[in-house]
Amino acid sequence: MEELEPRKVSDSKSIMTEMVMPNDTNPLGNLMGGNLMRWMDIVASICAGKHCEAHVVTASVDHVSFQKPINLGDVVTLQASVTRSFNTSVEISVEVFAADIKGKNNRMCNHAYFTFVGLDHDTKKPRPVPGVLPLTREEQTVYEGALRRRQLRLILSGRLAPDDATELKSLFFKSEDVLN
Repeated sequence: MEELEPRKVSDSKSIMTEMVMPNDTNPLGNLMGGNLMRWMDIVASICAGKHCEAHVVTASVDHVSFQKPINLGDVVTLQASVTRSFNTSVEISVEVFAADIKGKNNRMCNHAYFTFVGLDHDTKKPRPVPGVLPLTREEQTVYEGALRRRQLRLILSGRLAPDDATELKSLFFKSEDVLN
């Protein structure tokens, strides 16, 4: 199999814009959470697909909380960026912003991390994905945190024993305690 070249974060960054219409809202006139999560999944999958140059499937979504309401008529901008890749998976950060139609009252409303698995075109089985090349200090910080987020996801799903989560343990214990 060919060696995959790492890719810059900017190569796959994806931005999606939607307007909240009446059929997107609850009886209070706010965007329904399920609709927002659908939009987040779409922009994240576009970003992941661009990075992997392959079809991808959603493997997990980290904690989602709806911090600020998004109202009927608001313009919603979703920004997705790859943070780090692993063997066959890639983590994507999605930030959600809302503003009125005039561009006023701009606010960040949500953030979540999505994990996708890259699929082989023919077999539809997981395949290796390219690495990530963080170029800015912010990209490097998010990149470094991705391993801890991944370990937490694996613990919560029962696929990693807490004792094996060395990156997470290093946050709570001195290095010599982790080794013992």
